[in-house]
Amino acid sequence: MHKEMHTAVIIDCWSTVLGELSFENKPTAFDKFLTFVNTYAVKKDKPLTPLFGLEDTKGFGRSLSAYLVGHKYVVKSVNPALANEFRKSAPTYKKNDSYDVLAVAKVLRDMVDTLPDAKHEDIYFTIRQLTKRRDSINKRLIVLQHQLHDQLLHVYPSYKKFFSQVCGKTALYFWENYPSPQHLLNIDIETLADDLRGASRNACSANKAKHILWDAVIRLIPFMVSNW
Repeated sequence: MHKEMHTAVIIDCWSTVLGELSFENKPTAFDKFLTFVNTYAVKKDKPLTPLFGLEDTKGFGRSLSAYLVGHKYVVKSVNPALANEFRKSAPTYKKNDSYDVLAVAKVLRDMVDTLPDAKHEDIYFTIRQLTKRRDSINKRLIVLQHQLHDQLLHVYPSYKKFFSQVCGKTALYFWENYPSPQHLLNIDIETLADDLRGASRNACSANKAKHILWDAVIRLIPFMVSNW
């Protein structure tokens, strides 16, 4: 099972490879795949019922599984660890799609009675997608926080002393409205204190504003001297 393409191999009960096919992971290609499989499911003009095994670790085979189950076929879920054990048991270790899917087919043949049926309940699929989405957002958030710290270090070297939470609501308000000490040139203590109280729901005091302005004055001294 892959995001864009699937690879399938057909074996008989003696593990003889009868055929192999790669096809796109989209519903319009599934009919062609099933027709290909059924051309081998004949013995002396007597139709046989294929048994399917899917090694689906990332949910890419969900659509195919639902398609096969909808057509009344038995679909088994093959644990990747079982197929990996088969690969490692070979004298020469191989790792390609053809050999991987052959390993899955042989595990299916040998353990068909103990393998669980493939499940594609929407609730599990939805939870998996939401979890991946949450992890992705968290990773991007961490990257953005690191970028913010890097930029603040250049303009406010003592920025960690300003607020208890650098990414808190009040801190973000301050960084957005006063992105550099130059923006504090014409701001007095009371004006800054009133501004911060509104953002922090009266949590910030005049001492906080005084501390920030004092740090900004030190940073601005070279700038003011050069302008003078």
